Amino acid sequence: MANEWWKKSIVYQIYPISFNDTTGNGKGDIQGIIEKLDYLKELGIDVVWLSPVYDSPQADNGYDIRDYRAIFEQYGTMEDMDLLLKELHNRGMKLVMDLVVNHTSDEHQWFIESRSSKENDYRDYYIWKDGKENGDPPTNWGSIFSGSAWEYDEQTEQYYLHLFAKKQPDLNWENPKLREDVYNMMKFWLDKGIDGFRMDVINFISKDQEFKDGEVKPGDKFGDPGPYFVNGPRIHEFLQEMNNEVMSKYDIMTVGEMPGASPENAIEYTDPANHELDMIFTFEHMGLDEKNGDKWNLKPLNLVDLKENFEKWQTSLHGVGWNSLYWNNHDQPRIVSRFGDDEAYREKSAKMLAICLHMMQGTPYIYQGEELGMTNIRLNHLEDYRDIETLNMYKEKSDLGWSHEEIMEAIYAKGRDNARTPMQWSNEKNAGFTNGTPWLQVNSNYETINAEAALADEDSIFYFYQRLIQLRKELDVITTGSFALLMRDDPNVFAYRRVGDGESLIVLCNFSGKEVELAQEVVEEISGASVLITNENKSSATGTLSPYEGTVFKH
Repeated sequence: MANEWWKKSIVYQIYPISFNDTTGNGKGDIQGIIEKLDYLKELGIDVVWLSPVYDSPQADNGYDIRDYRAIFEQYGTMEDMDLLLKELHNRGMKLVMDLVVNHTSDEHQWFIESRSSKENDYRDYYIWKDGKENGDPPTNWGSIFSGSAWEYDEQTEQYYLHLFAKKQPDLNWENPKLREDVYNMMKFWLDKGIDGFRMDVINFISKDQEFKDGEVKPGDKFGDPGPYFVNGPRIHEFLQEMNNEVMSKYDIMTVGEMPGASPENAIEYTDPANHELDMIFTFEHMGLDEKNGDKWNLKPLNLVDLKENFEKWQTSLHGVGWNSLYWNNHDQPRIVSRFGDDEAYREKSAKMLAICLHMMQGTPYIYQGEELGMTNIRLNHLEDYRDIETLNMYKEKSDLGWSHEEIMEAIYAKGRDNARTPMQWSNEKNAGFTNGTPWLQVNSNYETINAEAALADEDSIFYFYQRLIQLRKELDVITTGSFALLMRDDPNVFAYRRVGDGESLIVLCNFSGKEVELAQEVVEEISGASVLITNENKSSATGTLSPYEGTVFKH
């Protein structure tokens, strides 16, 4: 049994193309990451999760892998990768890499072979089907990146499945030979000394073999394939086999990205008795500001929904499985622009959001720039956007009659490029990210929001995150304590209690720009308690919270 070191760890996600460029080509690289490791060490990071640096045509920023055992040349070489691992380990940090095995690139050698003929040994590494009698695709499934999930291939006159872009054909996990090749690839990286995997859409790998049409929802062109591949029929069998063949033999951490997973699913995936994964990324809290499951169809966040969602995950998994905690990643807009106030109260609301998340049970993930309070970006022209999902969505929503203005507002709020703008290191040109032309525009607010300024200001968001990270190391109640929601129906205050052996915390977070009253029972509970951490100038309990205040009291 591994020692579960990941329960006390803080993970920092690096999106390599946007992190730090040392070559002047406008794109980040592995040497650029090595250059900034002392910065991460100062923040208090234990684990770096590195988004894909494998060889790839970059149709989906590296989530379309051409060769699992090679490094994309723009990022560097395998020697650079070995050096990164060594430099991380020298600083007492660990490296988790992305494992993308629901699909490959259509330029992967397996797929080149697979599409060459129906008789090829690699044919069944992917999912090939005949069309319907009328020539339509095998099912009416829509791709997550818009359009049909099936692509017709002239050469063998069959369709292949791609749940994402057509350059990302889905692997056929029913094939034991494919699974063996995947496990060998995982061992290749673990034998190099990496410390675990973040598994991309890993709960999509088991498809229902009946391949039925999905329900067409109002306003949609295609059927919903979700019921036929999310948490599919053999998913637990596949993960247990993977654990048995690979993960159980190494002291590593594993986190599964699992859209559509409920707490009940999560318990099955993360209960140590089941020998599957250490934790999963849940998505429910990230869908609370959308209508009808369409992320582009915006609605304001109802804080009561957010509180009850966190409560459900915190209480369901307590003592059985394990939570991952996150506000941001490369697929989500910047949290301070989303649930905070990125103008008048940017620093204060960023700190409040940090308190709210980091005082919960689980392993926290910080996405690059979150510790600086980086914000969403509004690019002037559609052509300035780089994200395939955004560009495909624009076309699809236009076809459905959305106006240009409506679509752009949705992109400003939810587009993935919000998170992908270059890291803001200094107030120099291009935020100190590159000497060349950045692959994606730098946010114009870099002159005030940057790492250099944050490190020079003892009251910065950076040092606030540093303190939260230290507290997790010092106080066991944060890692092991129980969770109870307070002031459940209050529309502005997210308050909860953590109770452990001999210590308890009361966490109070005001999600609004106005002063709010605390419930009388909470006022009584915090009287006499000491202030553990706060983004406000206060040293004792009061009956109110100022705008965007976050304060933790300790008994």
